[in-house]
Amino acid sequence: MAQMQASSAAVAAPVTGAGLLERIRALLPAIAANADRAEQERRIPPENIAMLGEAGLYRAFQPRLYGGLELDAADYGPCLVELAGACGATAWVSSLLAQHVHGTALFSRATQDEIWGANDGADLIASSVAPIGQAEIVDGGILLSGRFGFSSGSDHAQWFILGFRHPGRQPPRDKHFAIVRANEVAIVDDWHTAGLQGTGSKTLTIDGVFVPDHRIESLVALNSGTSQGFGANPSHIYHAAFMPHFNIGFPAVAVGMARRMAEVYAERTRSRIKVFTGQNAATRSPAAIRLARGIFPTEAALSLLEKDWRTIDARSAGRQLPDTDEMFRFRTNHSYCIQLAIQAAEELFGGSGGSAWFLSNELQRLWRNIHMCGAHAGTDYDTCSEVLGRYRLGLDLDPSL
Repeated sequence: MAQMQASSAAVAAPVTGAGLLERIRALLPAIAANADRAEQERRIPPENIAMLGEAGLYRAFQPRLYGGLELDAADYGPCLVELAGACGATAWVSSLLAQHVHGTALFSRATQDEIWGANDGADLIASSVAPIGQAEIVDGGILLSGRFGFSSGSDHAQWFILGFRHPGRQPPRDKHFAIVRANEVAIVDDWHTAGLQGTGSKTLTIDGVFVPDHRIESLVALNSGTSQGFGANPSHIYHAAFMPHFNIGFPAVAVGMARRMAEVYAERTRSRIKVFTGQNAATRSPAAIRLARGIFPTEAALSLLEKDWRTIDARSAGRQLPDTDEMFRFRTNHSYCIQLAIQAAEELFGGSGGSAWFLSNELQRLWRNIHMCGAHAGTDYDTCSEVLGRYRLGLDLDPSL
C-alpha cells in the first residue's frame, strides 16, 4: 500500500545532483531577499521551505520507494554551500530537514511507511538529538518525557527525532533516538540569539508520549549497520553510517557563508572611500591582503569537505562502513572546516570598517552566523580534536565525548 502511494506521489524533481543544484540556484535571489525577514521573525519563511521542497532538496536522501532522489553526498553538499550564500539560516535548517531523512531511512520499514507512506511522502522531520529525554519502559515501547533544546526548523516539522538514554538496554549510557509526531510536542518560543536567529531552533517539551519500539534506534546501531532498517532500501546510501551524513550540513553552511562574505567584502571594498583619508580602500594593500586571507581558508575548507564527501560515497558504494579512525576524522574535519570559515570571517570583517557593524549590512549577519556554526555541540573543535587525538595516541576513549 505504501509503495503504491509513494509511486503516485513521486516528486517532479531532478534525479541528479546537477539538476538539483540548478534548481536551487534559480531560487537563490528569492531566498536572499527573505534573509532579513528570517532573522526578524526568528524562523525560516514558509515560502522558502515550500520552494526548496518543490525543488526536491528535502528528498535528496529519501528512498525512491517514497519519491526520493537517493543522491550521493558529493552531489548534495554543493547545494548547501550555494544555498548558504543566499541565507545561512535557511541553509542550516534545510540541511537538517534533508539529512534527517537519511537517518530515518535506517529506521524500521514500519517507521518509514508511517512517515512517508502518506501525505505524498513529503513530511518534514526536525530534531533535538542530545540524549536528555527521560524514558519509562512500557509494553511495546517507552513513555518519553523531557525538555529538548535547539530544535532547528521546529516550526515546519511534522515529526521530531528526540534523544534519550534507554533504561532497558545495555550499556544504559548508549544514546537512543525516538521519533514522535509533531502534534505530541509543544514548542517553546525561546530562540533569542545573536546568530542564526532565522533557524528558529526552539525548545520542545513532551510529557509521557508513547513511542513504539519500531520508532526507536540507538546511535550505535545507526552507525554500525545493525539498525532495524539498515540496507532495507536498495541504494548504496542506505548501507552508510548515520553520523557522516548527519553532519554534512554544518561545515557546508559555514563555508558557503564565508564564501559569500568574501564576495560582499570585495564588492564593498571596490567602492569604499575611507572617511578620514578620502582614499579608495581597494587601492591600499591591506584590503587586498585581507581579501586573499579570507579566500584561502574557505577554499581549503571546501576542498577538504569535497574529499570527505567522496570518501563517504566510496564507502557506501562499496557497502563498507567507515572504520573508527575515519569516523573520528570526518567529525574533526567538519569542525576544523568551520574553524577555517571563522578564520576567514575574522579577516574579512576586521577589515570592513565601522559601517560593517550596522544591522543593515550583510557582512555583520554573515559574521555572526558563521561564529554560531562553531557553537554547535557536534562541531565543538576542542571536543572533536580531543577524541581524534586520544584515539591516535591509543588512549581509552571517554564515553562522554
